[in-house]
Amino acid sequence: MSKAIDGNPDESATLKDSKYLKKLKKLQVDLCYLQRWVETTGARVIIVFEGRDAAGKGGIIKAIKERVSPRVFRVVALSAPSDREKTQMFMQRYIPHFPAGGEVVIFDRSWYNRAGIEHVMHFCTKEEHRDFLRLCPTFEEWVVKSGVVLIKIWLEIGMEEQTRRIQARVQDPLRQWKLSPMDVESYGRWYDYSRARDEMLDATDSDIAPWHILYSDDKKRARLNGISHILRSIPYERIDSEPVDLPKRSQRGRYDDQTTMIHRRIIPARY
Repeated sequence: MSKAIDGNPDESATLKDSKYLKKLKKLQVDLCYLQRWVETTGARVIIVFEGRDAAGKGGIIKAIKERVSPRVFRVVALSAPSDREKTQMFMQRYIPHFPAGGEVVIFDRSWYNRAGIEHVMHFCTKEEHRDFLRLCPTFEEWVVKSGVVLIKIWLEIGMEEQTRRIQARVQDPLRQWKLSPMDVESYGRWYDYSRARDEMLDATDSDIAPWHILYSDDKKRARLNGISHILRSIPYERIDSEPVDLPKRSQRGRYDDQTTMIHRRIIPARY
């Protein structure tokens, strides 16, 4: 079930693919305008996506990336820390991935792992968890005051919808790679994750680096609402590109350049 703008259930009919794709394309055009503004002004943007397994993080990130340059919109999805990284300051392995001027970095999970899976699965101590919740707002204030636009989005999925999506992953070879043994273990700890979520939001939702909740039972609406929120959260201006005049192709050295391809290793046209 989708959620209306005020957080209440929206009983409207399912969003048809044609309507969804039309609205998505318009938002993706606006993302291209945002991209040009970021490149032109040297802005730095961090977008953090957090949420339970199967909440839809990958889907909305794919929708954002689909029509923009990977050199400007960069996705960071870190694996478990190495033995060396475990000896570093906790935030240390995330900072090297922060944006330089003219970049948007999207974190598919982030330093908030410490408030979520690490805490729930006891990969960190209670003291480490407590220290993270206490110090994280200070760290994020420093990030924002250094000129970075920081957008934090929590994707909220219902219990029944999460079960449906995870079962679909189990049965679909194209999605089984999304399901790790840790996901299976985490699935049984719904309320532990709910309490961890609530603690995290209570401690790290600040005026300077706020959390925004995106209800994601309806994938299509979640993507549209999430991208719209990102666009509204960044004070960008539309910068039109200079008109491009293609030059005439030189005829100097003209020859039949396709005959030289005949004896190459051609991939068979099976489709």
